Amino acid sequence: MLPAVESLGPDDGWPVLLIGGATWSRDWWDEIATAPLVRARARVVRYDHRDTGEAEHWPPGAPGYTGADLTADALGVLDDLGIASAHLVGLSMGGGIAQELALAHPDRVTGLTLIATTPVDPRVTGLPGPDPSLAPGPELDDPVEAIVEGERPCAGPGMFEEARVRAIARRVVARTRDLASAANHFLVIGDATGGPDDLSALGGLPVTVVHGSADPVFPLAHGRALADAVPGAELVVVEGMGHQLPPEREWEPVVGKVLSRARR
Repeated sequence: MLPAVESLGPDDGWPVLLIGGATWSRDWWDEIATAPLVRARARVVRYDHRDTGEAEHWPPGAPGYTGADLTADALGVLDDLGIASAHLVGLSMGGGIAQELALAHPDRVTGLTLIATTPVDPRVTGLPGPDPSLAPGPELDDPVEAIVEGERPCAGPGMFEEARVRAIARRVVARTRDLASAANHFLVIGDATGGPDDLSALGGLPVTVVHGSADPVFPLAHGRALADAVPGAELVVVEGMGHQLPPEREWEPVVGKVLSRARR
């Protein structure tokens, strides 16, 4: 197994591939996120995107890859583990990767859970932009605190899990060679894969769109448009949630809903 990839739960369990957002290493899929899936006897796979964790790094501002390569990486993880097909759980950029992978390789995907993301279908237009209040704050010398304060404005009111985010940030700092390189993701987001982007083609899959009502990066209209673009998709609105994983108290019910829908 590649060092940037980790498999949790039984090897013969129901495969679930977790695909993080921009700048995310696999550390962001912490035990709180993975434990409910493992308890349901899923084989949970998490991995480091390029420029994070133990994956290959490029100089800040000079990524040697494209957005299409990030999608290919997700497929490569499945190949490396000998997994024929999996349920994909993607957040933000990871949700876009999940959509692209399902469109290009439908035989490798058994279902989608798309969290705090937006449609990759170019025909979906007119969606609102990010909240202007998300302007960068002051630079901090402590890299852990810089990560914490970078995440704080993305969370919904009263939804910021500070202790959890700080624990994750410590692991991120300990495992990442150059934290600045992770910003390369923002230079390649949106690169086309060259494949079809008609989301109606995903109508045969169980697709659950999970979106916060207070998402300042992709306002709720993005989640609604995504659910509308995929025939049969279910929209789960988490009240008060921002651009983040559902907080611990909200996550287990979401997992239960997703598992029930996927198995049906």
